[in-house]
Amino acid sequence: MPRAMDSYLDLKFLAIGDSGVGKTCLLNQYVDGKFTKQLGTTVGIDIRNKTIPYKSNRTSNLYTIQLQLWDTAGQERYRSLTTSFFRDAMGFFLVFDVTNETSFLNVRNWIGEIQANAYSESVDMILVGNKCDLESERIITKARALEFARQYNVDYIETSALNNINVTESVELLLALVMKRLDEDEHFSRTKSNLSKKTTEPIDPEALKNNFKAKTDISFCCNY
Repeated sequence: MPRAMDSYLDLKFLAIGDSGVGKTCLLNQYVDGKFTKQLGTTVGIDIRNKTIPYKSNRTSNLYTIQLQLWDTAGQERYRSLTTSFFRDAMGFFLVFDVTNETSFLNVRNWIGEIQANAYSESVDMILVGNKCDLESERIITKARALEFARQYNVDYIETSALNNINVTESVELLLALVMKRLDEDEHFSRTKSNLSKKTTEPIDPEALKNNFKAKTDISFCCNY
């Protein structure tokens, strides 16, 4: 059989959720394979990039995917700024802290922000319950999170950035949903043609961050 043609795709995923739920730690663990306990609070937007190979189960097409993983600030004061980046995102990680009731309740608000600002109300998203290593401090049970995910028709996965539990799997889960839609949907097929054109002027994360003038406070993103 002839080998399927390679395609280049540039995909943008956003990690959103309240401040302190561990979004930065999750992305650092996925991209760099390490956990950094003491980190500055994300100011506005930070971007991580990773190139990965991907084979479609449906079409057997081979892709080289450049993932742009956007880490968004959870503080209310940055809300209008971060939501402006939602429109061209192909997928969203809805991250909450399983030891923090408020972060879980606020997922509804984040879903509302996505529906109001993303390219489509049916954009692909997954629910991520982070800090599952802190079992003795858990407030949100897995059954409760699964019921919430069922109500919103999204997949749920529990992760630990600290212990590298299901970090890669969470990215693979969202990527599979996006790629399935790209392969099957006519509208997304046209989008895929545009995405296959490699960006000639890559985004400079430092230039973006310099647009946000605010004090950076030290926080413990995954264990407080």
